[in-house]
Amino acid sequence: MAKENGESSDGSWKKHVDDIKKIFDFKEVLGTGAFSEVVMAREKATGKMVAIKCIPKKALKGKETSIENEIAVLRKIKHENIVALEDIYESSNHLYLIMQLVSGGELFDRIVEKGFYTEMDASRLIRQVLDAVNYLHSMGIVHRDLKPENLLYFSPHDDSKIMISDFGLSKMEGTGGVMATACGTPGYVAPEVLAQKPYSKAVDCWSIGVIAYILLCGYPPFYDENDSKLFEQILKADYEFDAPYWDDISDSAKDFISCLMEKDPEKRFICDQALQHPWIAGDTALCKNIHESVSRQMRKNFAKSKWRVRLRFSQLGTTVWFLQILQLHLKSPASYLKLRHNWVFQQDNEPKHASKLV
Repeated sequence: MAKENGESSDGSWKKHVDDIKKIFDFKEVLGTGAFSEVVMAREKATGKMVAIKCIPKKALKGKETSIENEIAVLRKIKHENIVALEDIYESSNHLYLIMQLVSGGELFDRIVEKGFYTEMDASRLIRQVLDAVNYLHSMGIVHRDLKPENLLYFSPHDDSKIMISDFGLSKMEGTGGVMATACGTPGYVAPEVLAQKPYSKAVDCWSIGVIAYILLCGYPPFYDENDSKLFEQILKADYEFDAPYWDDISDSAKDFISCLMEKDPEKRFICDQALQHPWIAGDTALCKNIHESVSRQMRKNFAKSKWRVRLRFSQLGTTVWFLQILQLHLKSPASYLKLRHNWVFQQDNEPKHASKLV
C-alpha cells in the first residue's frame, strides 16, 4: 500500500500523498500553462519555501515518456546554477514536482531594470551558463532548449547567480552521442537541427552563442519580416555584427560569439573551449556602460507578447506554417514527412509531436 510522505511500497521515487496541502501551505501562483501550474509554497515541517509544479494526471496521458525523461534528468543533476528538483509527490489525481524556488526574475527583465550594464556583466553571466552546461554535458545530458526565458536569477540581490531551468526537452545521450529528433525554440536552435541532421551536445553551444549575441546588443541575430527568409538565415548561419549597435563591443566578444555560432558543429567550440576563451577567462571584456543601447533594443525586440508569438510554436496554425516553411529547405518529400512526424514543439514546457497536432 502507498505510504503518505514516504516512498511507495513498490520502491518508486514518487512519494504518495492523499492531500499535498497537508505537507505544504500553497501561496501565490507563479505561472500557469496548458498542462500544469507552478505554485509558491511553504513546507509546513521546515518553513522552507519551494516552487511546486502541479500536473494533473489526465494531462499526462500521451506525455508519460516526456515527464519521466524530465524527472530522470533532474534527479541525476546537482549544480549551483541549475534549478534543483527536491522531491516528487503523487496523489490520485496529480503529480507534484517540488522544485528549488528562484525569486530573482527572468534574465532580460533584470538587465532592462539595471542602470549600469557592461560586457563584463554579460561575460560573467555567460560563464555561469557555460559552467552549468559543461557539467550537464559531462553527465551525458543535452538541454536542447537553452533560451533567455529559461535563465532565471536565484534572488533579487544585485550579485545573484543565474539558474538554468526547464528540462522538458533535455535528453540523455546514448552511447553514440548523436540525436535526431528536431526540437527546441527556433530562434535559438542550431542549423543542423533545422536541417534535420543528426546532432550532438554542440546544439547547446550554438544556443549559448545566440544568447551571448543578444546580451551584447539587445536584438536577435536572425530576424526577417519574411518568415521563409528568417529560417533561411538560420540554416545558413547568416548573421552580422551590425553598426552602430556593435561599434562599442570588443573584437574579443565578437570572436567568442563566432566560435559558438559556427555553422559546422565539428568546428564549433564546446563548453570547455568557450570557458577558456579570453572573453570569458581573460580580461578582454570591456567595462563600458552599454545599458542604454541594449535595454532599448531589448524593450523593442523582446516584449513578452511579441516574443512568445514569434519564437514559441504554441499555436496549431503556427505549427503547420513552420512545417511548410521547412519544406522549402528539405531536399526530398521523404525527409519532410520524417520531420513532420518527429518535430517536437515547445508549448508551456510540455513537448508535443507534430503528428498529434496536424
